[in-house]
Amino acid sequence: MEIERKFLIPKENLPKDLASFPCHHIEQGYLCTSPVVRIRRQDDTYYLTYKSAGLMAREEYNLPLDAASYAHLKPKADGIVISKDRYLLPEKNGLTIELDVFNAPYEGLYLAEVEFSSEEEANEYIPPEWFGEDVTYSTKYHNSTLSKG
Repeated sequence: MEIERKFLIPKENLPKDLASFPCHHIEQGYLCTSPVVRIRRQDDTYYLTYKSAGLMAREEYNLPLDAASYAHLKPKADGIVISKDRYLLPEKNGLTIELDVFNAPYEGLYLAEVEFSSEEEANEYIPPEWFGEDVTYSTKYHNSTLSKG
């Protein structure tokens, strides 16, 4: 089960020392958006992911792929293959902020996600002041939606 909240981050609110945090380069494409079936390359690791319907909470299953399988499936992705850099920032209570800095064609889009162990914990979460709009309940900012262009 994936339980997460998602927030837009205004460019002027980005941490000034962003480059000092761990970062992963991510590329992902969608074979299907309902239900979500995604392929992802994160650095040198590859996955096939299934996500059920839902907004804050939904089922998620990751299966390992190898580079050859990813390369075979990538041309089959519908729409845009999304490219982004994900920075991992420590947050209070042992949580982690996953700050996604998108590349073209979504350059200038900054989204922060925070994952939780329960819906209660997610609902009680008070985001840092530098976060912008809470878009947890908007499908507009799901990567699967962004892949449609």
